[in-house]
Amino acid sequence: MMKHIVIITLYLILRIIPADAAPIIVTDFRGKTLSFSKPPERIVCLIESALSGIYMLGAQSRIVGISANVYNESVFSDYADMDERIRQKKIPTPGNWDFVNIESVIALQPDLVLLWSHQEESIRSLEEKGIPVFGVFIKNSDDVYREILALGALTGKDARADELIRYTKQELRRFSEKTAKGNRPKIYFMWAQGELETSGKNSTVHELIELAGGVNVCGHIEQEHLVVNIENVLTWNPDLVIMWHNTAKDPKDLLQNPMWQSVNAVKARRVYEFPNAFLCDLWTLKFQYAVKMIEKWAYPQSFEHVDLEKEKLDMLKFLYGKQPK
Repeated sequence: MMKHIVIITLYLILRIIPADAAPIIVTDFRGKTLSFSKPPERIVCLIESALSGIYMLGAQSRIVGISANVYNESVFSDYADMDERIRQKKIPTPGNWDFVNIESVIALQPDLVLLWSHQEESIRSLEEKGIPVFGVFIKNSDDVYREILALGALTGKDARADELIRYTKQELRRFSEKTAKGNRPKIYFMWAQGELETSGKNSTVHELIELAGGVNVCGHIEQEHLVVNIENVLTWNPDLVIMWHNTAKDPKDLLQNPMWQSVNAVKARRVYEFPNAFLCDLWTLKFQYAVKMIEKWAYPQSFEHVDLEKEKLDMLKFLYGKQPK
């Protein structure tokens, strides 16, 4: 009798567990390998690129902790449209983009935490408590794709991750085919911290400009983030100036600045500003929209009939499954 019970029990277990079930094995951006017997069910995510990716994958129900920055004005409404828990501010915030409250994270009993790979002290503290941490470091589009693939594996959404990457690459190709061949416009990128804060060769911004068919005037400088002087800008004489979203300044401020009047971009009134950080997040698949905007600004005749508003709404609908309200 006992033998029959054991056989029946084993049969039921085999029916429940697929024959091809295999552990989930991923390697993070530190080179550390993580292994799970099933997709983590309680995820604390304190970096926006990964949080955005999880919502694109449709795996947001696994999120039990987020950065306090999500409740800030700049991105709150976008996430609130996608998750009622965020609208009601019910998801705990055991840290922000830069700080991790270890005790608060542990209290949420996560089976996975997503942090920047350079947050070594926080990672070490959590791993010492037996909590797996996936460290992220984004420096180019390949890293964006790599992150999405890893998140897809971790959440059991591999097929959706592949679909998202195919869509993004297809959209980039669709636009690049319209980019004029020949002389590429020189572009100066301006961060919100100041008119003379920009990015050199080893940066997401440099790749963004290259993908859009432009030339980064700081592309000969290896630094990712640097501060230049106005004499440098006057010498480089960019054809376009592109500003990161800035609540303190907009293009008209630069157009009226006496120091910039001899710059080609200012003389031609080709100074542009990205919309809010959620729409143009360069560390997520939404970098495609930033590329599209630069292409339209750089090659207005080739993209004369392109409606950027429609492109934005179509992208958001595909990536997140809905358009914002």
